[in-house]
Amino acid sequence: MRTILETVTCGDLAAIYRRDETGVIELVLSPAGKVADIMRDDCAAEPLVQAKIIGDDYPFGFSQGRTMRNATTVTKHMTYGEPTVRRDETTGTVTVTTRIADDRGWHYEHTLTMTKVSRAAEIRTAVVNDSAQPITFEMLSSFTLGSVSPYQTGLDPENLMLHRLRSTWSAEGRVLSQPVEDLELEPSWQRYSANSVRFGSIGSFPVREWAPFVGVTDRRAGVTWAAATTHASSWQIEAYRRDNGLSLSGGIADREFGQWTHVVRPGERFDAPYAVVTAVVGGVDEAAQAVAGNVRKDLHVPACEDRLPVIFNEFCSTWGCPSERSVTEQLDAVKALGVEYFVIDAGWFDDQAFESASKFGKWEVSRTAFPHGMKPVVDRIHEAGLKAGIWFEFEVVGREEPDCFNKAEWLLKRDGLPITSGNRRWWDMRNPEVREYLAHKVIDFLRGNGFDYMKVDYNDTIGIGCETPGDPHASLGEGLYDQIQASQAFFRRIREELPNLMIEICASGGHRLVQSFMTIGAMASFSDAHECDYIPVVAANMHRMILPRQSQIWAVVRDEEPDDKLYYQICSGLLGRLCFSGDATAFAGRKNEIIHDGVAFYHAAAPVIDRGDSHWYGPRIGSYDHPTGWQAVVRDGETGTTADGRTLVVLHTFHDAPATITVPVDGDVTTETAARIVRTFHRDGVTVTLDDGMLTVSGLTDFDGVAVLLNGHTAEHDITQRS
Repeated sequence: MRTILETVTCGDLAAIYRRDETGVIELVLSPAGKVADIMRDDCAAEPLVQAKIIGDDYPFGFSQGRTMRNATTVTKHMTYGEPTVRRDETTGTVTVTTRIADDRGWHYEHTLTMTKVSRAAEIRTAVVNDSAQPITFEMLSSFTLGSVSPYQTGLDPENLMLHRLRSTWSAEGRVLSQPVEDLELEPSWQRYSANSVRFGSIGSFPVREWAPFVGVTDRRAGVTWAAATTHASSWQIEAYRRDNGLSLSGGIADREFGQWTHVVRPGERFDAPYAVVTAVVGGVDEAAQAVAGNVRKDLHVPACEDRLPVIFNEFCSTWGCPSERSVTEQLDAVKALGVEYFVIDAGWFDDQAFESASKFGKWEVSRTAFPHGMKPVVDRIHEAGLKAGIWFEFEVVGREEPDCFNKAEWLLKRDGLPITSGNRRWWDMRNPEVREYLAHKVIDFLRGNGFDYMKVDYNDTIGIGCETPGDPHASLGEGLYDQIQASQAFFRRIREELPNLMIEICASGGHRLVQSFMTIGAMASFSDAHECDYIPVVAANMHRMILPRQSQIWAVVRDEEPDDKLYYQICSGLLGRLCFSGDATAFAGRKNEIIHDGVAFYHAAAPVIDRGDSHWYGPRIGSYDHPTGWQAVVRDGETGTTADGRTLVVLHTFHDAPATITVPVDGDVTTETAARIVRTFHRDGVTVTLDDGMLTVSGLTDFDGVAVLLNGHTAEHDITQRS
């Protein structure tokens, strides 16, 4: 039996705290409208905190090497206090704090925060050492959720689906949904073995192989739970089952998985990185967007970002060899297209193409490429009415800068040697001398040259971790965690000193798309997929990982490409932030007209791109290199915002596409607020009609791009209008 201690509701999300007969307190999340349907109490309660301290017994049930959950740290020593609820009537924030005592003299603090401006909740876990002895953790969770699904009892076979997001370079965010039985997440006949799926990413690319996300759907109840870790170093998430209930937990990758241990000395406190969790009526798409949308409340960007300006980045024009001349030529070509940011990408400090270069560390302007320095070029960009951007990869040093590459006392080490990957090594961002050096090389450079925008790239991973100077016993995983925390602190310093600077997060494209970085940057590179046919597939995937307003998508314009290809490319950009690149001479003639029309459509659609909920239609896409079929993303504007009542439909066809496609759109055609087409963007020969809430697009061929903007609030635009 379970005793309900607290039921706390904020918006559509409810948090239920229950105590079982052993005294364990668990947290059950539920959509607010489904709380009355909760019935499961036939499984072990999932503790609010999972932890493992060196010296305590490891869990039994064939667990070692598979999971560290439910060690005696949890099962023998924890005593739970009553949850304490605090409400801030001004902000609408609800905070629930539970104190968990260890009988040896320390305690944990579990804090759940819900707010009306987010459809998700945040969980923070901390440990405070009140004892006289140091304690060494080899696992500490950021979040735990249990008794899934609470709306069923018994084994509940063939009902639960586990969702994860696969991610690799230039093909980020692929959804992988599997029945839990396929993952062997069923209890054994004797309820003895601990069945666990532990997955994550090791190193300083937190989005590689997997994105730090998990979801579980109860298909009979129509509810999905989702959770995401937020830190940018090694992480893990576990789905665990030993009896009828499924549990989820996650946080810093533990000692087994990520070589992490951490000593908490007497009087010290350690805060695990926060996690974001939710429960929604719907599937993984709805749940993932609720989690990703949690970032919005923490965004602090200049006012110009409210209109989602279009970007021009010259990387796919010069491929890492920018110059004063190339910038001038491109500026003349693109300044009249409605672009507001002009970004000079990699190579401004070197005379070689970026792919073969490794001249990182000194960050001195190439006098060959920019003979008059950078300031006159920035002034020229400003005179054209645009904001000027520049590329950095300031956390690394390159082999071709030996004064930096060989400065061992400033570099990260493992086994006493600088960690070297290809031509890169890493500055130790924990070192105050390094930070002051970079403050001059980066912050002073940006300020002195008048830059408005910085793209920060990061093109290799530290791996399992690094040593901590002065602490030979510190684990490699802890060194890695501290290194990335120090890097992010330097990012925040840049924001503090240059509050109007736009920061774009990039890490070989999409390898840093985690919430701790997305609260720092105004935008992020969605991927390094520059000119691939599957760009719209990855761009749509991003809606489950980050806000579309932060997802910068490439539209590369080439002289030799047919004009009509631009519809496909620009429609890809309508799935996030539109970013042009390509041949300077290509922005002319018919291409110029199409780009003007596309930018105008983008500006009209920007409120919906910014605030809305996305829905996917189309057959499953297997191969990204050879996609077949079609994809449509229907994005409904968020109620109560400037996007309210508007719908954006972005359709792409691939190989072997049908000539006619129909998708449902919101709008009651029997009322005065029926949806109406107010703007379209597509090539000649394509027709778009709306009838009885169904949008039909005809005349399609392979690799078409079509965008439609609908408005359900007014009748002033009641005919199809080309943009």
